[in-house]
Amino acid sequence: MTASAFGPAAEPITIDVWSDVVCPFCYLGDKILQQAIEQFPHGGAVQVRYHSFQLNPGFPAGEAIPADEYLAKSLRMPAAQIAASHAQLASRGAEAGVEFRFGGSFMVNTLDAHRMIHFAKAAGREHDMVDRLFRAEFTDGLNVADHGVLADLAAELGLSRDGAAEALATGAFEDDIRADLAQARELGISGVPFFVFDGKRAVSGAQPIEMFRKALDLSWQDRAAQPA
Repeated sequence: MTASAFGPAAEPITIDVWSDVVCPFCYLGDKILQQAIEQFPHGGAVQVRYHSFQLNPGFPAGEAIPADEYLAKSLRMPAAQIAASHAQLASRGAEAGVEFRFGGSFMVNTLDAHRMIHFAKAAGREHDMVDRLFRAEFTDGLNVADHGVLADLAAELGLSRDGAAEALATGAFEDDIRADLAQARELGISGVPFFVFDGKRAVSGAQPIEMFRKALDLSWQDRAAQPA
């Protein structure tokens, strides 16, 4: 890292993100965060770390139902409310470069999708996998709980398909996932996306880019104020 306002050997600003791959607000929030980092003059001194969170951990493993059907039946959302929510999100998504195709989205148990994020993290491709899973869920209409789909996505990113398949078959990274979930409980996180800047400032939800920029600016100011 090059010399900065808080010294050449300083640790990067860390942003810890809790999200779930079937959460459209998480996809939108991640895109807005990335844009905020790109605009941030010190974006090269920022590290984003992703943590597992399950909005619906009790959803049966191996099942997949259309997301709209789930919202209507399980959450008792009227069709008009679902349509209005989709329209609003699609509009915000378009502004952020996200193409939402809600008609093809599925509700699934996301445990194995999180397993793939940890698998990709071990190869330095964490965010690439996070972004690909979001796109698979909300644009491509893929079942992100299907082991074959997940292994294919890993291979698409240049990772070992056999390695991904083995991780899924053996339940790899279970301790890492459980640690993420436990930390979320300790922090009182009940909804996602949830962003923690340098362990000090929290941003909840897919907020406007100005909110993320403010958190980055304040985090940088904190670092600059530290004694050399």
